[in-house]
Amino acid sequence: MPSVGEIMESMEYGPSTEDATPVRRWLTDRGSFGHFIAGRFTRPETSFATRDPSTGDELAQVSQGSARDVAKAVRAARRAARGWGAMAGHDRARFLYAIARTIQKRERFLAVLETLDNGKPIRESRDIDIPLVVRHFYHHAGWAEIAATEFPDRAALGVCGQIIPWNFPLLMLAWKVAPALAAGNTVVLKPAEYTPLTALAFAEICSHVGLPAGVVNIVTGDGETGAALVKSPVDKIAFTGSTEVGREIARELAGSRKKLTLELGGKSPFVVMPDADLDAAVEGVVDSIWFNQGQVCCAGSRILVAEAVAERFETLLQRRMQKLRVGPPLDKSTDIGAIVDPIQKERILSILDAATGAGAELVGGEAQQGCFIAPGYLKNIAPANPGMRDEIFGPIATLSTFRTPDEAADLANNTKYGLSASIWSESATVATDLAARIKAGVVWVNCANIFDAAAPFGGMRDSGYGREGGREGMLDYLTPDTARAARDPAPAVISAAPADNTMPGEGIDRTVKLYIGGAQKRPDGGASYLAQEELVPLGGRKDIRNAVEAAQAALGKWQGLGGHGRAQVLYFLAENLALRRSEFAGFASAEEVETSIRRCFFYAGFADKFDGAAISAKNGYLTHVQPEPHGVMGIVAPNGSPLSGLMSLVLPAIAMGNAVVAVPSQDRPMAALTLAQVLACSDVPGGVVNIVTGPREVLGNGLAEHDGVNAVWISGQGETLTAVERAAAQTLTPVWSPEVGDWNGAEAQGRSFLRAASRTKTVWLPYGALPAGTGSSAY
Repeated sequence: MPSVGEIMESMEYGPSTEDATPVRRWLTDRGSFGHFIAGRFTRPETSFATRDPSTGDELAQVSQGSARDVAKAVRAARRAARGWGAMAGHDRARFLYAIARTIQKRERFLAVLETLDNGKPIRESRDIDIPLVVRHFYHHAGWAEIAATEFPDRAALGVCGQIIPWNFPLLMLAWKVAPALAAGNTVVLKPAEYTPLTALAFAEICSHVGLPAGVVNIVTGDGETGAALVKSPVDKIAFTGSTEVGREIARELAGSRKKLTLELGGKSPFVVMPDADLDAAVEGVVDSIWFNQGQVCCAGSRILVAEAVAERFETLLQRRMQKLRVGPPLDKSTDIGAIVDPIQKERILSILDAATGAGAELVGGEAQQGCFIAPGYLKNIAPANPGMRDEIFGPIATLSTFRTPDEAADLANNTKYGLSASIWSESATVATDLAARIKAGVVWVNCANIFDAAAPFGGMRDSGYGREGGREGMLDYLTPDTARAARDPAPAVISAAPADNTMPGEGIDRTVKLYIGGAQKRPDGGASYLAQEELVPLGGRKDIRNAVEAAQAALGKWQGLGGHGRAQVLYFLAENLALRRSEFAGFASAEEVETSIRRCFFYAGFADKFDGAAISAKNGYLTHVQPEPHGVMGIVAPNGSPLSGLMSLVLPAIAMGNAVVAVPSQDRPMAALTLAQVLACSDVPGGVVNIVTGPREVLGNGLAEHDGVNAVWISGQGETLTAVERAAAQTLTPVWSPEVGDWNGAEAQGRSFLRAASRTKTVWLPYGALPAGTGSSAY
């Protein structure tokens, strides 16, 4: 043992190990774990071992869930759903409060159990994860109490299937279970195969507080168990995990009408501007990517540094990296714990081998005995290098440089993901400009990895869709209580047009043209079909491609008008539509024309009033939740209601700043094609609205498969919806199918349309003086 004098010279930390005796005694007393179904644990059957990643020692035997186990849990949840959903919000709030208080009383026990099962340092489990778990249940007790007044036109979905990963086992459970219960749903949750123990401890807490049987059910197992839950008759699936599995789930649920929330992978940029506080930025890297072993989907794993300060930044980064302590997770002096499983460690090392083989230089990042990897980063790395492209999910970052803010934004967006970003600059103008330009669901300014139950969290592109936390998270667990199945007539079989596009006996071409980029154009190939006694252009995939390109080109100008400018255009559109009401009544009906005019006024009124909000989250931060347009939206309008149905979908989309490619009624497209003339003379910039006529399924699939389309709306159900949702699964494009019975009724307009026409971006900015010892990050 070193002497005091030697310790004062080396300044080495002595061991300070958290006592795990109570947790190990609890594991021994429980023996093998069964599933938690209908308020009790089942008898353990086929089981597997869960192990301490830092030692490889077995912690417990856990049951392998089968499709039969999942079916039992879903039935139990369905039986409980009626009573739980009908319960007064106050009574649900009392249960959520009791869960929060009980977790609070058992914080140390749960933190140790989490660290044993996951391998993360006890400091993270104790100081970050478990307090956030408590916060989520307290926060959602509040939502349960006020849900009836805050969401008066919404109802619970029913039974929610929830699948969580291994990086934040108990926190991810809280993110999903708390809002589901607050909204009046019951749940069947499958924890990760590697880390099921805190979920099973949570099941005991549910019993302890007297939660009604079947409200929470937990089935443990591997991917096959999760697949069985996805296929089961639940009303929603909430999944956090890999992008590849997210795609499979989206394909599986196509056409099922089940609600889906996906929180998937990330390759988040960490942007350091030349005027940044470099010492603070280095600590941000440590907090974001290293203290949690990089096992966080929103970790700032792509460090982008201004060339002017890159040398100084790297010097500071290496100096700090060398001081980090890798070691036993239960030691309170450990900075970096264990990788969750040998399989994950091998995956990380294989990506590093591929990255260095492609020319990158690895600094640090040495593999150590057991499930440990030292912190490190890849430098001199090309944009196409596997280390830059793929999610490493380990304590390894990449380091590259930029020269201008424009280049920084381009590099930040040069990824298929869009989960989060961290920006470091002493200039509020520079930081907020980049925050607006970077495509991510969450942006931290001069901080990293800040979370709160009040702040929506979620991504875009290959990082998934839907939000968890805050009002947005609650809305994703509710459904309009007036929803009705759409009554939309199936389109007729397209009638072939004459090969020369001439009408019999007339000898002249009467083909009406598509509307793309503000101009009338013939379809690619010049084909047409007969509809409403007119030759209508038969659009195809190339026409969809051209329309998407036109929409992308129009976005900058349309969004640049701002809400007030867009409102003026919609008012003018209403005025011009009213001047031609008799003409349009010949293509649709007088009622549809009047509805369309009213819709123009309604969404003009909302164009500058669908606001973001500064929410009450963590002290010391201004947390702003901003609705942003998706970008280019594909719209497949109802086959019936050819004018009001189309306008009910196009208007909220463009009011929010999107550009659209619309597929109108297949059987009655003349109202839409005539509308093109009104759009052209109503100051709607060319490309904001594009109209392509033809077969709904073919054109809908073309929209869903196009990488340039950011969201798809489709009216109706049946095979076309299933095909479109299946196509959208590959691109992870969110698909919304509004359940509207009458496109001329009040149900066909409102905030739900505006919400679906936008996605939220949560921006965190340090605000005021942080309390002493708070630091700049959650880690």
